[in-house]
Amino acid sequence: MGMMGAACSDPCASAPTPDTGDTVPTDWTPAALSDDIPVASAAPGQLGPHDLAIWRSASGRIAAWADRCPHRGMRLSHGFVRGERLSCIYHGWGYGEGGQCVRIPAHPELTPPEAIRVPVFSVAEASGVIWVAEEAPDGPPPEFPGVVAFRSLQVSAAPEALAAALGGTGTVIETVLGGAQVVALIQPLRGGAAGLHLLAPEGSDPAALDALSAEVEALRRRVEAAEEMTA
Repeated sequence: MGMMGAACSDPCASAPTPDTGDTVPTDWTPAALSDDIPVASAAPGQLGPHDLAIWRSASGRIAAWADRCPHRGMRLSHGFVRGERLSCIYHGWGYGEGGQCVRIPAHPELTPPEAIRVPVFSVAEASGVIWVAEEAPDGPPPEFPGVVAFRSLQVSAAPEALAAALGGTGTVIETVLGGAQVVALIQPLRGGAAGLHLLAPEGSDPAALDALSAEVEALRRRVEAAEEMTA
């Protein structure tokens, strides 16, 4: 993108200055930052109406599955990772690559039927972001040279309102926030909320990141207050 320069130290920058707006149309949806799903862990996520279990195996492979065990409906995001397998916390049923059930602890001698399978979603990582899709997109998710994943937060406002406050439209916006030129990735969430996944300039010093964090919190308060007034 050729977009990153040194972070500005102007403490009075209270509103983002738009750069290029909605820059990268994509069929992928940002769901989490890569650092938020460490090796051998699982966490809940969303994709439209779907609840997801986003998890990383011991080898570092990322996966996004329906967040429900086929056995008793327990959330798999509450489960545990052993090797390349995600297991339900309730009865320990284990699921391997492709969502296939590979182990039922109460019947260790049984080869689970192929019909016992968790629905899986397309998932990929790029620029420190975990991207998900219901169908396999035509290409990989976008890369953003010069920036690194910084933080994620939930905003109790419509994605369109958040995008407008950032000075753009859509879900991928390059703009200036807290004196830094950033990439803002917006994730639609249920209940009229939005997730904001922020990418900050690579090599930013702690003071610049503190300023960026303060500005994004102020932005959230402004957007949520405006949403309340129009509700």
